[in-house]
Amino acid sequence: MQRRKFLKNSTLGTAGILSAPLIASQASTNPATYSLPQQTTPIVLATWDVANATSRAWEVLREGASSLDAVEQGVMVEEADESNQTVGKGGRPDRDGQVTLDACIMDQDGNCGSVVYLRNVVHAVSVARKVMEETPHVMLAGDGAEKFAYEHGFPKEELLTQQSRKEWEEWKKTSQYKPIINIENHDTIGMLAIDHQGNISGACTTSGMAYKVAGRIGDSPIIGAGLFVDNEVGGATATGVGEEVVRTVGSFLIVELMRQGKSPQQACEIAVKRIVDKNPGYREFQVGFIALNKKGETGGYCIQPGFNYRTYSEEGHHLTPAASYISN
Repeated sequence: MQRRKFLKNSTLGTAGILSAPLIASQASTNPATYSLPQQTTPIVLATWDVANATSRAWEVLREGASSLDAVEQGVMVEEADESNQTVGKGGRPDRDGQVTLDACIMDQDGNCGSVVYLRNVVHAVSVARKVMEETPHVMLAGDGAEKFAYEHGFPKEELLTQQSRKEWEEWKKTSQYKPIINIENHDTIGMLAIDHQGNISGACTTSGMAYKVAGRIGDSPIIGAGLFVDNEVGGATATGVGEEVVRTVGSFLIVELMRQGKSPQQACEIAVKRIVDKNPGYREFQVGFIALNKKGETGGYCIQPGFNYRTYSEEGHHLTPAASYISN
């Protein structure tokens, strides 16, 4: 797609949230012009339509737990889901057949933890939380991260499932060892939440780009790139080609734009445009952001069609979707 044409038709890559009463009457309207109206706490927001993950996080919040507990337990659902081949167990391997996981987590006080190139442990996000809470460090990598996980009781487990192995073997026949970006237009799960105390936390986890060069790390475990939270302002998280997010420190950028008065929707759109502007010969790749501010307002924007995101908040005493997603 030509860059000029993309900018002209950018609504094709937009996931705008409409509150439930608006969906029927305004579904044909450009979704980029809408974001979720101001909400009361709690609220959960996640990249993609990961209903099981957001439902689990919502249950945690309804029990009175913290937003940190909610985002951790929410994304753990996807890490354990072998059918999700972009996160956790069952993730697609690097070009040498190794499944390596990256994850980070950040709480309302600015504490954060991260693991990169983690092997043989399903719940990378929980290891990242242990790094945050049990060490003076922010990030552990590779063999050190794996050893740390075992020392803290995480079991060793084979992450390469039969299905992912079979697809990797097929890929090797014709690939010339080139990675595949965003298979099925889906990858990283990022999640943001506000709890009953009004505190914001976030988490991000992935198995990375399919058939990547061994050792490649994207944005997902990088605080400020794949995830950033400032409890005075809000939070943001990313999905898509991590290299593009790292180059613009995208999640930090969005939070700072919200600090300056931009809505979450406006901030996400500006961050995506920043990436597009830095790619004059625009090539086909996917980058998307979601954001949540202290008021409970949300936004999301992506430069490739098919981007969905899901939000939950409280309505009465029932677990109900506070919003639905629209994607052209």
